[in-house]
Amino acid sequence: MISVVIEFSRYFAALLFGIVVAAMFAGMPFTRKNCMVLGCYTVVIFIIQIACLFRYGMDITWKIYPLLTHIPITAFIAMHLKRSWLISVISMLAAFLCCQPPRWIGSMAGEVLSGVGGNVFDKATINHLGYIVTVVFMYFILKKYVAKSIQHLMECSTKYCLIFGAVPAFYYLMDYATTVYTDFLYRGTRAAVQFMPFVISAFYFVFVIFYYTEMQKQARVERERDMLDTQFKQAQIELVSLRKMQQNAQAYRHDMRHHFSLLYALASNEQIGELKEYLQTAQSDMDAITPVRFCENETINLVLSSFASKAKQSEVLLTVDAKVPDSLPFSDTELCSLFSNALENAIHASKSIDNINERHIKLRVYSKNNKLCIDIRNSYNTNPEFIKGLPVSKERGHGFGTKSMAHIVEKHGGIYQFSVKDGWFIFQATI
Repeated sequence: MISVVIEFSRYFAALLFGIVVAAMFAGMPFTRKNCMVLGCYTVVIFIIQIACLFRYGMDITWKIYPLLTHIPITAFIAMHLKRSWLISVISMLAAFLCCQPPRWIGSMAGEVLSGVGGNVFDKATINHLGYIVTVVFMYFILKKYVAKSIQHLMECSTKYCLIFGAVPAFYYLMDYATTVYTDFLYRGTRAAVQFMPFVISAFYFVFVIFYYTEMQKQARVERERDMLDTQFKQAQIELVSLRKMQQNAQAYRHDMRHHFSLLYALASNEQIGELKEYLQTAQSDMDAITPVRFCENETINLVLSSFASKAKQSEVLLTVDAKVPDSLPFSDTELCSLFSNALENAIHASKSIDNINERHIKLRVYSKNNKLCIDIRNSYNTNPEFIKGLPVSKERGHGFGTKSMAHIVEKHGGIYQFSVKDGWFIFQATI
């Protein structure tokens, strides 16, 4: 009688362990309601299994076990937990695979410990007890160290979900094909014995390939992030420099009375040559440090003033139409980085044109419905290439400016577009 109770306890423990682990892998919140539903569902399936066992016997019950247990578990995850059918199937298969270590340990315990203690328990009973004890330990180990990782892996992408589920799926098919529906494995058929080592070896190398690819992707993302950080730091430095230039202009205007005194003295002494030379020098100095007024926003105005000077030096005609309010919901560093990268790329593309008269940049900035609207277009010499909507540069160290621009726009929930039309390279954004 005790042996029968232990045997049925083993079957219930296997069922409960499989259902709980599958639900855990699928990310089921262990609320009171979910636990009660899961418990009732398990009891119902177990009752159906027992009824089938007494009605049709063990052999038929094992053959239709997937219909009695595995399909209902998958349906529970998909319908009650609202997971995709792919995740539901993979969770069930992974749980099935997790049932194999307790099965092996139970078998080993039955072989090693049978006859111990005066033959109180036979080999099968010790097997069942070993299985029950092992699934308890397995559950806590899986819950603490494994479940979250598997859940995140399956939710990451369909590709990762399929790769993760491949080995459990092959093992599931192998187990039923060679031990339940046939006895190929127990007869020692070479193809059956060698199948799982073949599958594990193949997917080991598949894993290595995907792992290497993923590491390369992460390294590339890290490099791009470092470059973007460098871009922002450079923008901060440039903004500080522009503000210092503005302060110098204010100080220069403050000292204007001293210049007038010197000019008066030169005029009084009729030193016309020295007077003209001093005026020319003073005018050049003031032009170099005095920002041109393009709009009310201080940061954008400083950037536009700086790049207007750079465009002039590169013999590029820069036309600006900027109507921007004084304050915008962006940091000064972000504004500086956005406009600096856009104008630097535009000047770089335009100055490559041999004909100076064809070097043009048109910039239009305005505010509409509390959104900042930007339209920057420039002439170019070489047709740009695009990858995923972003222009790419073949020059080493270039190409991160446009990624930085896209990052800033997306960070604030805006939209952007890089395009080519009628001989213009165009950047448009609404933020």
